[in-house]
Amino acid sequence: MKIFEYMEKYDYEQLVFCHDEASGLKAIIAIHDTTLGPALGGTRMWTYDTEEAAIEDALRLARGMTYKAAAAGLNLGGGKTVLIGNPKTDKSEALFRALGRYVESLNGRYITAEDVGTTVKDMDYIHQETRYVTGISEAYGSSGNPSPMTAFGCFRGLQAAAKFAFGSDDLTGKTVAVQGVGNVGYYLCKHLHEAGAKLIVTDINQEAIDRVVTEFGATVVGPNDIYGVECDIYAPCALGATVNDDTIGQFKCKVIAGSANNQLKNSIHGQMLFDKGIVYAPDYVINAGGLINVAQEMEGYNYELARKKVDNIYNIIFNILETSDREGIPANKAADRIAEDRINTLRRTRSNFLPSEKSMLSRR
Repeated sequence: MKIFEYMEKYDYEQLVFCHDEASGLKAIIAIHDTTLGPALGGTRMWTYDTEEAAIEDALRLARGMTYKAAAAGLNLGGGKTVLIGNPKTDKSEALFRALGRYVESLNGRYITAEDVGTTVKDMDYIHQETRYVTGISEAYGSSGNPSPMTAFGCFRGLQAAAKFAFGSDDLTGKTVAVQGVGNVGYYLCKHLHEAGAKLIVTDINQEAIDRVVTEFGATVVGPNDIYGVECDIYAPCALGATVNDDTIGQFKCKVIAGSANNQLKNSIHGQMLFDKGIVYAPDYVINAGGLINVAQEMEGYNYELARKKVDNIYNIIFNILETSDREGIPANKAADRIAEDRINTLRRTRSNFLPSEKSMLSRR
């Protein structure tokens, strides 16, 4: 991988390599764009096959966070941390506190949070070294686990996509195939069940499957069978890239709307969905509820206000789908255009004036 060529292609600002021998820390912090504000993005802990794979993941995810924040109307940029290690065996207080010191050294340019492989407890360790972390324990005045709010935003975005596709956001009797019923997927299933939807689910975790079957009466299919089931809506809530050359021909749904990141294996698959008449709710917009929620912590957390902002995902998704239909472009391109236009407009606006000392301090 030619790192600087990749960074130049997608206009990245900074890549930070973090190492601490005592704790075994090996991490990469990627900052994509801070035009709208400080970069915010979670810390992902994963057993990457190669260091190059870890770097590429950090860069890709950081750029995704820029678009997510911009499309959600937040005054935040995009960043991400990937922590190389096994989340089941390699965690320690020293590890996360060492990472916290690296986050602190960036002096507010980057704010971290919980992500795949990390927990609220891990964020609490980071918090001992820096204030630039969200999603910490409620005892510190935080909102705690962001999964319920992510699921709520996903549910509202799914309703908006249903309204666009079917003429109504009433999900009574609609069949939704949910791929992945972990933290976010479980709460999404809860919302769907309460809305009267029928659930078809899959997951590699039998305990998670048993939970949604017992509580919501879900029907279970195999992991490779979920793509071809007869359903109204397919909701990918686990792995990325499940919309690809192999699966698009199998889909029997009218809508794809779920919480997973990077649902399209390649951008061309958004065009393929559009050509096939499948309504797609862009992933980084529909799953922005967690980001919106933790961003609210930076202003002093208020649950009702955070929920109101997350509820607006409904309007954002519907607007994107209307733009897609009106301009004859796939929904992923419409979402990108909205995010890029906001960033570029504010970049030009802010270049006209030097920020005052007061405004600079307020953004820290």
